[in-house]
Amino acid sequence: MTHPAPLTLPGLPLTPLRPAPHPAPALPSAPALPRIIQGGMGVAVSDWRLARAVSTTGELGVVSGTGIDTVLLRRLQDGDPDGHVRAALSHFPDAALAARTVQRFFLPAGRAPGQPYARVPLPTAERHRDAWELSVLGAFTEVFLARQGHANPVGLNLLTKLQLHTLPCLFGAMLAGVDTVIMGAGIPRDIPRLLDALAAGQPATLNLDVRGGDPVPLTLDPAAYGGAGAALTRPKFYPVVASHVLAGVLARKASGRVDGFVVEGPTAGGHNAPPRGPLTLDSSGQPVYGERDGADLQALRALGLPFWLAGSHGTPDALARALEAGAAGIQVGTLFAFAAESGLRADLKADVQARAHAGTLEVFTDPLASPTGFPFKVVTLPGTLSQAGAYAARERVCDIGYLREAYRTPQGRVGWRCPSEPVAAYAAKGGQAADTTGRKCLCNALMADAGYPQVQRGGHTEPPLLTSGDRLNDLRDLPAAYRAADVIRVLRG
Repeated sequence: MTHPAPLTLPGLPLTPLRPAPHPAPALPSAPALPRIIQGGMGVAVSDWRLARAVSTTGELGVVSGTGIDTVLLRRLQDGDPDGHVRAALSHFPDAALAARTVQRFFLPAGRAPGQPYARVPLPTAERHRDAWELSVLGAFTEVFLARQGHANPVGLNLLTKLQLHTLPCLFGAMLAGVDTVIMGAGIPRDIPRLLDALAAGQPATLNLDVRGGDPVPLTLDPAAYGGAGAALTRPKFYPVVASHVLAGVLARKASGRVDGFVVEGPTAGGHNAPPRGPLTLDSSGQPVYGERDGADLQALRALGLPFWLAGSHGTPDALARALEAGAAGIQVGTLFAFAAESGLRADLKADVQARAHAGTLEVFTDPLASPTGFPFKVVTLPGTLSQAGAYAARERVCDIGYLREAYRTPQGRVGWRCPSEPVAAYAAKGGQAADTTGRKCLCNALMADAGYPQVQRGGHTEPPLLTSGDRLNDLRDLPAAYRAADVIRVLRG
């Protein structure tokens, strides 16, 4: 295969990718662990610009792989105005696949006003080629760009729940030299063996959970995506856990090496682990968490693996306390989400920062919003789906489908359903209509957060829905237009 000359990256010093030698030589000593991990906030909030800015400081910048296939497609359809996406794709090992994708989706002048984005065909267990190609290319692009201009590690964050997209995201990121994989929203027991197989250039198989039936194997062969015979560096793996119990289970019974943990409390943004025991709601309708929902740090230390504390740890005092407790450091999301380099829409950043300085922001732990059934933090903000009127006005549609559930149909096939899709459609697939109450389409809303809202039937533009940790009003302690480096300086004291 002949490769065209790689494109240059406008405004970025180019750091060429170096394939890992085979076998890789032993390192003389382990690199220092980061004290600060930047949260992997999807969709495209933790984009390559934010991760690069954090990694440049010597801490661990993290890109989000959630929805990365759709993000890549929409960036190309918006004209890739700075050229970074096409420049990164020109370095992809399978030049034909990259060129074909650009040819298919790139619009030099961007979309016309009111023109919908092209949609990735909803993948299934049997038909997923389009989504997997775009996921491999998207993850490669995001990590490749985040690694430019420095020699420090870059991480990747994925949701365990998004099983259909896990393999291609892992592989694309590994092709670009990702250093660390962080995964939450589930129990990622099988990920270590997948990393081992992909690093060796071998096919990797992940079992897709199917409600009411046996799992279905999904297999990715690196040879199908430009990775034939390639030996890649095996990234470190940090599962996100809410308890020392789960950390212990994964340390002992995961399918391979676990390198550390991110220990996330219930005040962190995004999806939270449900409370242990029967679900109890407070007077405002939020889940009640108690002492049983905290992690025993002494038990975590006994595992002998590094861990980082997450959830309301975005202060220098919290970092100091974490280090004193034996943690390697902290993971911080909210402060980075509203930094200048993040992928969050500028108008949403400005609105939130103004309200934070006025001390008027509220964060609600919604037990119903997420189709996954996990509690989900929602910022109460006008113009978003947090408002009852905006939620009621939106026509239900499921055209991205990341949070769909696979189920076994009465005919024995694998079907797909989501409690945030149209109620009649969900019920026709065997779902309970009551389970649709309050469910929000996070897929479309989070795309809108990052500036990629779909234009639906009748010209309706998808509204956003913000998520954040509980201490969102702490933004008032930072300047209105702060940068990621400012957050690092504050956290370091």
